[in-house]
Amino acid sequence: MSLNLNDKKAVVAEVSAQVATAQTIVVAEYRGIQVGHLTQLRAKARAQGVYLRVLKNTLARRSVEGTAFASLADAMTGPLIYSISADAVAAAKVIADFAKTNDKLVIKAGNYAGKPLDTAGVAALASIPSREVLISQLLGVMLAPVSGFARGLAALAAKKGEGAEAPAEAAAEEAPAAA
Repeated sequence: MSLNLNDKKAVVAEVSAQVATAQTIVVAEYRGIQVGHLTQLRAKARAQGVYLRVLKNTLARRSVEGTAFASLADAMTGPLIYSISADAVAAAKVIADFAKTNDKLVIKAGNYAGKPLDTAGVAALASIPSREVLISQLLGVMLAPVSGFARGLAALAAKKGEGAEAPAEAAAEEAPAAA
């Protein structure tokens, strides 16, 4: 089913709005993938907050025209699925994870913050931990000195507590012997 001019303009406007807020776009060829598998990919993308869409390449080229992602236009040939995300890693991670389990999905190119990525670059970007994991790692590093200090104080208090208890115990043992 072909789109009329108004429908095409609406698609370009929708995708352009996604591109305007995006940090990463990944383009992959999906030739030969069953519909059920594509549905699973879409569900994973939706759960990660990734805009995933099969587009006509001419409409996709118009959507990225004049943006930092314009360099992707050269890779837009063949049946492609476009993964667009405002999170720097999510689009690459969704496509790369799916490509590991389905060899018919072939990553063609990507773009992160205006920098073109090849297949290896997309894989490297996908291997970066998610934002939540990075934040938790940073908090762990920031809390390490404080928790170490607290453990040190607790050990010091326990040591002083043992020293204070020892004379009291000795005095209690001597009292019954004196009686």
